[in-house]
Amino acid sequence: MQNPFEYSDTNKRYHTLEYENRRRYGGRVVKVPLDAGFTCPNIDGCRGRGGCTYCSSRGSGEHAGLPGTPLMEQFRAGIEASRSKWPEARYIPYFQAHTNTYAPVEVLREKFEPFIGLPGTVGLSIATRADCLPPEVLDYLEEIARRTDLTVELGLQSAFDSTGERINRCHSYAEFTAAVTELKKRGIRVCVHLIDGLPGEDRAMMLETVRRVAELPVDAVKLHLLYIIKGTVMGQEYLEGKVRELSMEEYVGIVCDQLELLRRVVVTGIARRAGEGMRMDENVSVDPVDMRKQRDTAPIPHKE
Repeated sequence: MQNPFEYSDTNKRYHTLEYENRRRYGGRVVKVPLDAGFTCPNIDGCRGRGGCTYCSSRGSGEHAGLPGTPLMEQFRAGIEASRSKWPEARYIPYFQAHTNTYAPVEVLREKFEPFIGLPGTVGLSIATRADCLPPEVLDYLEEIARRTDLTVELGLQSAFDSTGERINRCHSYAEFTAAVTELKKRGIRVCVHLIDGLPGEDRAMMLETVRRVAELPVDAVKLHLLYIIKGTVMGQEYLEGKVRELSMEEYVGIVCDQLELLRRVVVTGIARRAGEGMRMDENVSVDPVDMRKQRDTAPIPHKE
């Protein structure tokens, strides 16, 4: 029987990352998350203090290597952690923690250059914010994109500025759309990260965020379910009853409706509730360190 799904060679009814990687690279690809020691402009006082309210001190890098560990050492540890499961895989170094373009270009070159064209890799992924892409950084990213398969992973989380203010994001949706425009002018692939279940948002707002993003020339979207971490501002708000969880039924319904709006866009990950916290379905990445051993990044148990 012929597969009826345009962007899948399984029974997935959306454009999966696994399908795209097999089409693009001819096989399994593993993203290895790295912590390059950057910070964020809403942490150091440039745009704000304290960072996003859901972020721990790891800056969304809970599954990256340990801070301060040499980057190549982190990368090799990630490869070793995945090799038994995917022995034939190739790799994408993923600069994940904090804002990975928030530094002068000479610093970025020092971090990124050793991974460009590295044997066994097929590209490079760089996570950043829309307000950390000045012209000289954009020019360097364009240079990288001419030399390897580059994806810039832009954290948006929500298209609503009111939500951005609520979570201390400290940049606007207008800044985000401007950044997408500048990246696409330079032929750079863009993956947008969104979070379902943010405080103050209802189903209509979550769908509207995806609707707006789907109208932009982005290449991929990653759908996160809000992950609440002990020791964060949002973690405390949750304990005080100020943050409501989505039920399983609510979340599944929202994601199904969001996927219908993302027919042409690669969906690189969908968070699902599992065990103690969240895991990512379809986002093939490795965890070289058991971060559950670190108290400040432990997930808060779900309320019954």
